[in-house]
Amino acid sequence: MSVRTLRQAPLLLLLLLLSGCKAVVMSPSGDVAAQQRDLIVISTILMLLIVVPVMVMTVWFAWRYRHTNKEATYTPEWNHSTPFELVIWTAPLLIIIALGALTWIGTHLLDPYRPLARIDAQRELPADVKPLRVQVVALDWKWLFFYPDYGIASVNEMAAPVDVPINFEITASTVMNSFFVPALAGQIYAMPGMQTQLHAIINAPGDYEGFSANYSGHGFSHMRFRFAGMNGNDFDQWVDQVRASDLALSREEYLRLEKPSEREPVRHYGSAAPDLFNAIVNLCADPNKMCMHDMMAIDAQGGLGLAGIYNVKQLTYDRDRRRDVENPADSYVLAMCAVNPQAPMSPAASGPRYGSARLEP
Repeated sequence: MSVRTLRQAPLLLLLLLLSGCKAVVMSPSGDVAAQQRDLIVISTILMLLIVVPVMVMTVWFAWRYRHTNKEATYTPEWNHSTPFELVIWTAPLLIIIALGALTWIGTHLLDPYRPLARIDAQRELPADVKPLRVQVVALDWKWLFFYPDYGIASVNEMAAPVDVPINFEITASTVMNSFFVPALAGQIYAMPGMQTQLHAIINAPGDYEGFSANYSGHGFSHMRFRFAGMNGNDFDQWVDQVRASDLALSREEYLRLEKPSEREPVRHYGSAAPDLFNAIVNLCADPNKMCMHDMMAIDAQGGLGLAGIYNVKQLTYDRDRRRDVENPADSYVLAMCAVNPQAPMSPAASGPRYGSARLEP
């Protein structure tokens, strides 16, 4: 065996390792991800319509007009060709128009906030199908899933029935993350104090991997979860299994759970506080903190002036409490009567509002 062959052996081993890779983005199991895959394929083909001819002509020109080829026509004074100009301008222009139309249509059809209209390419979605609601919280460094219609929750594991639309409501407790199940749909950001949405559907049973696609700190690389696509009976059994758990996700349990940790095992909660997800979105899972919608209610009625600084200071995304600081900043207003953050609010008076510890001027 030659020395050159021995040097090339490591490269062959690398190719062998690459053969074990699974390009899940190109072979998804959900209709939304499949449509996104089609966009990638079509865009790549359109791009190759320009790239391949250019590469071929580059090689052909170099060979055709090589120094030793005396038969090639030499025309040093050539400077213009109308057919050539038409080709080099028309072809890219048509491809740009095609890509623009494809992008515009795909952007609207695959809007993550848009409810699904079909199960897959061959089946329309029946009007009487009830979507599965899943509320997702990105924690440090784990995932929490609420099933509000079932009153249960789970950590680092979620399940969904096959061919049933899933309506995700997504938020985060501390820093910005990105919720991504490549086999299901594209990624969507999870941000503290906000709620994003994603509509998706899984079309084939199986175990899939979900993870954070946005760097979020020390434990980011282990921030993964199991996504299980199941038929209807298996999903019902999974729900019953979670309900059988003795663990209950109260606010106190959540405050313990959200503290930073890595490689958290799968955990099931047989019950979950019904208002907890809304409190997480409003950054007031801690009952001693003021909710954002309450602050907005105060601002809508004139605000607190300088006293409002104390409330804003509490919007540290629970940083102080998670780090076990003994004396976090006190909030100025401890409670409000606003229960429903979606209810329209109008100021009761045109003048400014003041807290109980301040005197009106």
